[in-house]
Amino acid sequence: MGNKKFDIDPQHSETSNRIVDDLGRGVTRRELMRILLASGMLASTAGGLLTHAGNAFAQTPKKGGKIRVAVSTGSTADTLDPAKGGNIIDYVRHFMFYNGLTTLDTKLAPQMSLAESFDTKDATLWTVKLRKDVRFHDGKPLTSADVVYSLMRHKNPATASKVKTVADQFEEIKATGPNELQIKLTAANADLPALLGTSNFLIIKDGATDFTTANGTGPYKCKEFRPGVRSIGVRNDNYWKPGKPYLDEIECFSIPDEAARVNALLSGDVQLINPVNPRSAPNFTADSRCTLFESKTGNYTDLIMRDNLGPVKNPNFVMAMKYMLDREAILKASMRGYGTIANDQPVQANNRYYLAGLPQRPFDLDKAKFHLQKSGMAGMTLPLIASTAATGSVEMAQILQLSAQKIGLNLDIKRMPADGYWSNHWAKHPLSYGNINPRPTVDLMFTLFFKSDSPTNESGWKNEKFDQLLVAARGETNEGKRKQMYGDMQTLVHEQGGVGIPIFNESLDGFSNKIKGYAAHPLGGLMGYMFADQIWLDA
Repeated sequence: MGNKKFDIDPQHSETSNRIVDDLGRGVTRRELMRILLASGMLASTAGGLLTHAGNAFAQTPKKGGKIRVAVSTGSTADTLDPAKGGNIIDYVRHFMFYNGLTTLDTKLAPQMSLAESFDTKDATLWTVKLRKDVRFHDGKPLTSADVVYSLMRHKNPATASKVKTVADQFEEIKATGPNELQIKLTAANADLPALLGTSNFLIIKDGATDFTTANGTGPYKCKEFRPGVRSIGVRNDNYWKPGKPYLDEIECFSIPDEAARVNALLSGDVQLINPVNPRSAPNFTADSRCTLFESKTGNYTDLIMRDNLGPVKNPNFVMAMKYMLDREAILKASMRGYGTIANDQPVQANNRYYLAGLPQRPFDLDKAKFHLQKSGMAGMTLPLIASTAATGSVEMAQILQLSAQKIGLNLDIKRMPADGYWSNHWAKHPLSYGNINPRPTVDLMFTLFFKSDSPTNESGWKNEKFDQLLVAARGETNEGKRKQMYGDMQTLVHEQGGVGIPIFNESLDGFSNKIKGYAAHPLGGLMGYMFADQIWLDA
């Protein structure tokens, strides 16, 4: 797999259609600007409203300066070990100090990083060649021994790696030269280069066991690391990417309270924050000297239908509920417009395997009533479990409740506390809500949440054809055939799966207008947590 150039995605036509519709309803100029800003078509700057991507690319990067970054998570369990990384601040820190063999672009396609090439004939035996100009922060050169050690340690239970189940696919990894290695898998997996671009698989030095500091190949060297307090990275002047990084220093820490986090940015105490709640959007005005930035991600909050109301026992009820989803209303109420309409398929439009030709399921109460009556549930009262833990689910439930009343179904919303929701309620009721974070590959998404025997198959849906396609696509090296398989699987989930996916939730970052080079990434905010060597300060 070689290096590829990629372009910023054009805006989807659905945004323009929404704007036309809103104009027809008589929205104000202020509301129109909000819509444009939410869609990513405009961004607020100190000098007015500009196309942010074009503004960034028009400027020449500058070196120097320091920034402070505040995120929502952080604790005494913070770690410098990539294998153990499990939250936003870990991911940010690890991409500052380390590199992977590959990196994931804005289509979630792998691009070469520490590796010069990945070659395979059968997707089972892979030959990896490494760059020869890379050095660790201690000055030692990167070798194949470092990569073998970094990858194989995930298989050791004592490492407590977050990706052990993925690493169990490694049957054998061996060095075949100072800058070359072979990876043999237990079964074919064409996604290997993409999986190795994720933060947990970042490369450390051969034999490393002490993670009180970091010795990586990344753009910044670790100056300070205090778990639960802060991390400071200073520029690595010997970084292997010419001219990078641009900043002198990055400090990262946690501000758990969202309002306090936003206020810290608006006051100038920090220069970059994540996440921002859509309700805080009005704070970002032209004179705030800050930008609210939207990243279109694969995160979604879904309606889960299982047991006697699910796809195995009552497919008509599932179909009724899907037709009851007023997606436009859900987008406005739950995310204040910061999202995109979804189509009950868990692959977002900016993914390279997205099936664009799948007809959009409409909000249709007549069809919903037809299927509801066939399901035998008309006139019933059913509990619907929601919680603030599942982003926007309380508002989604309220909208669904109103739709259900119109066709003779009473949904009794049970609002559960966020604390303990995932262990006590997620996918444990006939009707509830989940919240799924984006995954680096479609295979991983489908395997975790839709495969028949997966312990996290939310609705308990079982489909033999889907399972067969999943295994076949994983080992398929022909991209055209693979995309067709993933398209067929999206169709199956859309038509028969037991979850309703009304919208994709967007990740909102806030940053000082002095920060340039910022861009969206489908894995999440903070440029997929990889902003460190890509942004600069315009003093």
